[in-house]
Amino acid sequence: MEFDLKLSHIGMNASDDQEAMEWAKAFSELLGLEVKDGPTAVYSGDVIEIKKNGGRGAKGHIGFSVNDCEAALKYFEEKGVGAVESTKKFDSQGKCNFAYLDREIGGFAIHLMQE
Repeated sequence: MEFDLKLSHIGMNASDDQEAMEWAKAFSELLGLEVKDGPTAVYSGDVIEIKKNGGRGAKGHIGFSVNDCEAALKYFEEKGVGAVESTKKFDSQGKCNFAYLDREIGGFAIHLMQE
């Protein structure tokens, strides 16, 4: 793929702050990952994001990094999968650097982000 797709992280949907922290601590104990509490999510290292009050995807999301977000979006569009327009973010030059795809697989939303 011309946009160097790589798995970035897995996102999980907790029902509230307490559940998110419990899950993050469980990953910390199991895998030795640092717990970081953010405003909308608790993180276990850089590989697991636990949304405090749910998020996109019935079960969560999978984040992929790419070296060219716009090329990746074009590739997926050619396969019949578009971007959720309201989720797009842009850099200072007006190029898209983040977007969720408009398809879930196995209950997981998918997003792309520029490396």
